[in-house]
Amino acid sequence: MMEPLHALIPARGGSKGVLKKNIKHLHGHPLIAYSIIACRLANNIDRVIVSTYDKEIASVAFRYGAEVPFLRPAEYASDTATDNDVIKHFFDEISCSEVAYIRPTTPLRDPYELDQYIETYFKEQKLKATGVRSMHELPESPYKMLKINKAGKCQGFFRSYRGNKDYSNLPRQVFPAAYQPNGYIDIVKKETVLSGTTFGPEVLPIVTRFVLEVDTQDQFDLLQYKLSSNEHSLLGELDKWV
Repeated sequence: MMEPLHALIPARGGSKGVLKKNIKHLHGHPLIAYSIIACRLANNIDRVIVSTYDKEIASVAFRYGAEVPFLRPAEYASDTATDNDVIKHFFDEISCSEVAYIRPTTPLRDPYELDQYIETYFKEQKLKATGVRSMHELPESPYKMLKINKAGKCQGFFRSYRGNKDYSNLPRQVFPAAYQPNGYIDIVKKETVLSGTTFGPEVLPIVTRFVLEVDTQDQFDLLQYKLSSNEHSLLGELDKWV
């Protein structure tokens, strides 16, 4: 029988791209609240735990129904702290063998989809996978992308593609599909983290629809516009907590 997972939502207070990003209001509610409520509505998640060192974030998270059973210690509070650091500390504090890792910077989730992805993990891949990463397909291949070199000229990221040095001008259909991790839901196993890696060598991909993430003010503004022009199913639930 499948048992529900705990959800871990990591939240820093010192965002550089968007000031106080995790508690900045998005269409009337703090950004982190969207992830909390989506997890609370998912049947296959039984506890929603926020890991933070910031007391203001902790207060907001508690107000929207999340648990904050500990504050992250100072050594895991800087912007150099890795996901592995945060997750390992979580496993030190909370007794469980795996956790759904939910990034607050991907706020627009469907609780039903969260349930489906967790069921897929348990039914098909739990014994084989060392971790799970959610991702969506990119509209363009990395082979089509360019960088500006030290001489100020355009340059591809690769020397060639199958012997073709002019690969960036090939049709995009020639290249294999590329996927971007999006933080919709990752599943992390304690034994993998203790081995020194976050996801390990056998990572199960969960391919989601394209989802918007928030790392810059432009992305935040785009999400604000999207929510003002299209009603999202989470908004009604969020309003109950105001």
